[in-house]
Amino acid sequence: MSNSEKKQIVRAAGVLGCATIISRIMGMVRDMVVSRLFGAGLATDAFFAAFQIPNMLRRFFAEGALTAAFVPTFSEYYTQRDEQEARDLANCCFTLLTITMATLTIIGIICSPYIVGVMFPGFRELPGKFDLTVLLNRLMFPYLFFISLVALCMGILNTMRHFFTPAISTVFLNISMILCALFLHDRFQVPIVSLAVGVLVGGLLQLLLQLPTLYGKGFGIRPNFNFRHPGVRRIALLMGPSLFGVGVYYLNLTVSNILASLLPQGSVSYLYYAQRLFEFPQGIITVSVAQAVLPSMSRQAAAGEMEQLKESLRFGLKITLFITIPAMVGLMVCATPIFTLLFMGGEFDYVKAVRAAEALRYYSLGLAVVALVRVLIPAFYALKDTRTPVITAFISFVLNAVLSLLLMGPLLHGGLALATTLSSAGNTALLFFLLRKKIGPFGGGRILASGVRTLIAAIPMGFLVRYGMGLTDWSLSGQKVLKAGVLGGSIGAGVLLFLLTAHLLGCEEVTDARALIGRKFRKR
Repeated sequence: MSNSEKKQIVRAAGVLGCATIISRIMGMVRDMVVSRLFGAGLATDAFFAAFQIPNMLRRFFAEGALTAAFVPTFSEYYTQRDEQEARDLANCCFTLLTITMATLTIIGIICSPYIVGVMFPGFRELPGKFDLTVLLNRLMFPYLFFISLVALCMGILNTMRHFFTPAISTVFLNISMILCALFLHDRFQVPIVSLAVGVLVGGLLQLLLQLPTLYGKGFGIRPNFNFRHPGVRRIALLMGPSLFGVGVYYLNLTVSNILASLLPQGSVSYLYYAQRLFEFPQGIITVSVAQAVLPSMSRQAAAGEMEQLKESLRFGLKITLFITIPAMVGLMVCATPIFTLLFMGGEFDYVKAVRAAEALRYYSLGLAVVALVRVLIPAFYALKDTRTPVITAFISFVLNAVLSLLLMGPLLHGGLALATTLSSAGNTALLFFLLRKKIGPFGGGRILASGVRTLIAAIPMGFLVRYGMGLTDWSLSGQKVLKAGVLGGSIGAGVLLFLLTAHLLGCEEVTDARALIGRKFRKR
């Protein structure tokens, strides 16, 4: 892979990462507000369950299958054909998606009682919990409509190497939910309804933010009802299998939430809070790298440049491991301190923090393998192969269901989190094996060696951070400044130790980063 291509991927991942950091920080603020106002109980279980339904469909349909099918096809039109053809394809897809998602939203609102009953059967046993979940789900289902159109806009802009606007737009969802929770919760008979209103307003704001940027890039959206466009048909054919292939991880989380509804009250909330912290590094790094690499791999596959595609894939996988492995170690060591610092207070006590932290540790074990899946699957779609990810996803789904049933008894909600991790590991191994059979060796030994060196570098970091966590009593309420200082100082010292150890071990990612930064300063 050329240095220019590598620099484009790193730069794109950096832009996405910076925007996502801002969004994730606001997401943490949002969750802190939610935990303080509503705690972890009947109301939050109902809200997180209701939000899970349109959010799951968003991840399956919009950010998953649609992006995976649309980006390679649109990239081919944009780079190898006339720009007007690419513009026509974008308008056809936007028009068809608008009609499809509006219809699906109406169906979802009408059928909410049946959907909630199937997905969260345990809620029927508690008076009021089922009805509240249905109400919240109906209020939030239109979010699916808005965010699906946002995902299409994101695919267009990412293909044109514009990453910031789509990534930063989620900030508006978080801000909307925070403001509605703070200022509207006492205006509703059921206070948590204010959060549902925030979700709806946030989805609309996210969509409105994309349209001026598209117009400025020469892709102003206009209705186009030519649904027989060959590009639209190709995307539709790719999307069918992609629905299951890309979304298996989120389908596994959904299975966990369904089973959690059968566990003691608060289990759904514990899993939600743990997933949110788990997705913090994943959203910043994994999604950023995957979105940055996919356009490059799509162009290389369309041009028949297989060696360059392998290099882009290898580079993306190595960067992903270099960042997610130390993040995995850090999350496992700091799970309880993070929850007590960010969430403990109000309706969220230390016992709840410990229970949520337990789920986070089990999720964190799978951070690296989940991240690898998010980079591997786009490689198959860049090659127009949607069948293989579906096969591996189905195997992973069955494995997760079996493991969840086996582990939820002895480990409760922690067992559901562990089942998700183990099934993701199985999915990753299958994807590696089958991709190698498809395109030949792509440096698996080098990737493994890089991961091992990264893990070795992360071990002393973990011991140092663990020592730092013992400098204060995290079960005590208050002392936020002291706790923040201990946590931040320990993490900062751990990161420095990790980078130093990685440098001494000769990790290529440290060298690449230093070289790219050095070239930038020399140019300046």
